[in-house]
Amino acid sequence: MNVLLRSILLLVLLGLLGACDNPAGLTPLRPYDKILAFGDSLTAGTGAEADSNYTAYLNRLIGRNIINAGIPGEVSADGASRLPGLLDTHKPHLVLIMHGGNDLLQKRDEQQLKENLRRMHEAAHQRRIPVVFIAVPKPGLIIQDAPLYQELADELKVPLLEGALTELMKNSSLKSDAVHLNASGYEALARKIADFLKLKGAI
Repeated sequence: MNVLLRSILLLVLLGLLGACDNPAGLTPLRPYDKILAFGDSLTAGTGAEADSNYTAYLNRLIGRNIINAGIPGEVSADGASRLPGLLDTHKPHLVLIMHGGNDLLQKRDEQQLKENLRRMHEAAHQRRIPVVFIAVPKPGLIIQDAPLYQELADELKVPLLEGALTELMKNSSLKSDAVHLNASGYEALARKIADFLKLKGAI
């Protein structure tokens, strides 16, 4: 009996250690679970037809119900106020947050942007809804992720898809204008998100 008990305890300990190795893993999504894609014009799909935004492509790739909650031109303060109502209405099982581009373009205070993103996460966390952040590039001579996304993801221990949008924005053939993707760009973004969700165990 003692041998059996020790074996069970060892298995439990190994399981806990495995969970610690991947603190930002995601719970697998069931076939009918809903994903809320939250953001601004890049989520809405500005620069492509309605059926060619990233959420439409992602739906085809992973076969999940994805609600597109992107509003062109929205800044993060407005997004932080808007998100709780959407969470209560749709009751999603996962939220993809790709927000902050307009703050960065308008050179708004980055610490306030960081706080607004934290508020978005908190709204989901209070409702026990997992969050994935998607890093947005900061305009400049060298396009790169705004560092605040990595800082916040590390602080909150939230999965962060880094570099994906930035890489696509560097390729003019995938853009409809200076700040938006075209249909091919949104499809490429959807593939990167699908791969990331698979890596994190969501699908």
